[in-house]
Amino acid sequence: MSASTDKIASKLADETLVVMDQTGDERFYMKVAQTIGAASQTLEEAYLTEIRVRMAGRKAMAMIQAAKKQAE
Repeated sequence: MSASTDKIASKLADETLVVMDQTGDERFYMKVAQTIGAASQTLEEAYLTEIRVRMAGRKAMAMIQAAKKQAE
């Protein structure tokens, strides 16, 4: 993938997560992915990778923070 694809996918993922946090719609990213995929499968794949990485990171961080609190 190109650097521009990765940059756009990253920006879209960041903005999507902001909307998801504001609205509580945990599946909003799928709506965005459908819109992207209608025009570019390459960008859709990059976007979904960015979203999944960020969501996994959030879950892992929450688990770590919970473990820290429990250890205190």
